[in-house]
Amino acid sequence: MDTRSPQWTDLRHHGDIDAEPGLLDFAVNVRGDGPPDWLRQRLVDALGTLGRYPEVAAEEAARDQVASRHGRRRDEVLLLSGGAEGFAMLPRLAPSRAALIHPSFTEPEWALREAGVPVETVMLDEPYRLDPAAVPEGADLVVIGNPTNPTSVLHPAADILALRRPGRIVVVDEAFADAVPGEPESLAGLSLPDVLVLRSLTKTFALAGLRCGYVLGDPELLARLQVGRAHWPLGSLQVEAIRACSEPAAVAWACREADVIEAERAEMVAMLTEAGVTVQLPARGPFLLLRVPDGERVRTRLRDKGIAVRRCDTFPGLGPDHLRVAVREAAQARVLVDAMREVL
Repeated sequence: MDTRSPQWTDLRHHGDIDAEPGLLDFAVNVRGDGPPDWLRQRLVDALGTLGRYPEVAAEEAARDQVASRHGRRRDEVLLLSGGAEGFAMLPRLAPSRAALIHPSFTEPEWALREAGVPVETVMLDEPYRLDPAAVPEGADLVVIGNPTNPTSVLHPAADILALRRPGRIVVVDEAFADAVPGEPESLAGLSLPDVLVLRSLTKTFALAGLRCGYVLGDPELLARLQVGRAHWPLGSLQVEAIRACSEPAAVAWACREADVIEAERAEMVAMLTEAGVTVQLPARGPFLLLRVPDGERVRTRLRDKGIAVRRCDTFPGLGPDHLRVAVREAAQARVLVDAMREVL
């Protein structure tokens, strides 16, 4: 497939494109407009390190903290410049046939197709639940999101583990796992030789502009991912942020935030449903998938009213009548719902 064609160019359409400056932003799945005060101060305090190259000791300390957070070893942790960097590394695993579970985040498919890896799309129909048997037996790399963006489906860990086969690597995108109270279906704490778990810290901690994340997995797989990687791949502030966000107090803060998200999501679902909007349920992520008639017109009218929502026709398996909205607090949600009542 030609990744330059419009069909595959759309794979790189993300919510930040829909969220034009000045709009009330429901298009980007980031909590707030910046990190919490305690994290902001931590980064300010680290500014004095910028005159030096990133230190090995600081990187190791951050890996140790991530490892402790998930009950892993340091050599099972690879720090990333945002979760998306992990997807860009996947072609280094040299898969002969990759299976992408869709609808889902499109960056892994872009990276694999651009590298010339044969990709097979496994399309899930509503209610978008994983059927492990639907994945081709010949796939030696399988990528799935949990919870899945944009459907907000949380797949049972047992179903994901059922994807394992001899000679196959399973990659789980857990970018939004910390937004689910208790992280009940996460595989981050399991040391398995054939499972890679990618985590992002940019959503819950509002660090999208700093690009922070990590991948957990077998040391041999992590070594393969790093072949050809640039020296000093992360800056000092990224390393400090990853360490800070993995400390017990920060994890406890994120747990409280997950409870807030759950309550806000329930309130948004009730408001949208009462307004006659179809919401894909059950939803467990910090976002909701909606279906509305004449979706492109609705999205354009909402933008005219100062509200940004995420178009979803760029996700394989979804069309222009699907929209994704981030979970927001009640006052902002009411603005969205009132506008949708007028538009619909």
